[in-house]
Amino acid sequence: MDKKENRKPVEISELGEFGLIDHLTKDFTVIDKNLIKGIGDDCAVFECGDICNLVTTDLLVEGVHFNLVYTPLKHLGYKAVAVNLSDIYAMNGTPKYITVSVAVSRKFSVTAMEQLYEGIKLACDRFDVELIGGDTTSSMSGLFINITAIGQAKKEDIVYRSGAKKNDLVCVSGDLGGAYIGLKVLEREAKIYMEDKEMQPELEGYEYVIERQLKPEPRRDIVRELAKRGIVPNSMMDISDGLSSELMHICKQSDVGCRVYEEHIPIHEQTESVANRFHMDPSLAAMNGGEDYELLFTVPMDKKELVEEISDVSLIGYICDASEGKKFVPRNGAELDLKAQGWTSF
Repeated sequence: MDKKENRKPVEISELGEFGLIDHLTKDFTVIDKNLIKGIGDDCAVFECGDICNLVTTDLLVEGVHFNLVYTPLKHLGYKAVAVNLSDIYAMNGTPKYITVSVAVSRKFSVTAMEQLYEGIKLACDRFDVELIGGDTTSSMSGLFINITAIGQAKKEDIVYRSGAKKNDLVCVSGDLGGAYIGLKVLEREAKIYMEDKEMQPELEGYEYVIERQLKPEPRRDIVRELAKRGIVPNSMMDISDGLSSELMHICKQSDVGCRVYEEHIPIHEQTESVANRFHMDPSLAAMNGGEDYELLFTVPMDKKELVEEISDVSLIGYICDASEGKKFVPRNGAELDLKAQGWTSF
């Protein structure tokens, strides 16, 4: 008997999302000479004349990525588009088109679908994107939304995860941890509601963090501010799975190390306040929470003054040699190994 037949099946959870992707795609090779980047970044990139096309896709599943007890369908439609556009901006590109495919169960009415598409249209209008197609089918359980976004950029302007260089500054837009804390608030209120449907949710004082969870905004403004100053980052990606996880992706693909300082990580005052109420460390939420959809990028040291001109960007650390490791430096000055503890699909 073949020894392979006696092997215990490997559980998907043992590999995790990115390990599973690597495992399933290891035998696929690039054949088309116009394909610049396939699997392994925020978008695939292929040449088309003087312009490169950027393509990304994302699947949202009810019960895994969203809970309709506290997620309005209009917000869900907006967010489904926003998270895909964020990938295009993370490559320093401009989104142009989307396709939308949905699988929907009988519990949803036409009115419900209209609300979903109101949110989709709102995002398209806000970011100058056109809906050009998709597919609709039935589902035996709940709602599934798959969106593919197509963008464009000049070849020389595209930014990958793999370009970080020693002595680069590590930068992030906006603030971090709010989406995760907002999720914790919504989950708490949903649990109370399911136990007693006469109870009304207590959301006063949580507006900012809840909006960060339900209605993330892709950072087109930061991409434009960088372009105004003639800055093309050496590496960039969006923060969907948590700052620690994304930093480790950049370091791995760029073959570098990093130092990131707790005192410089931007955290909104409401995120900090609510985290403390939940007896959580705000910095832990910022490093590992995910779903902030801010931009993480690195720039050469000589761009420091130009980057500091951008009001909503923080310098949080620097890139070092790979031999120096990937470290998080808390306020006490100790150096701790970075660990990817953010969102995992499995």
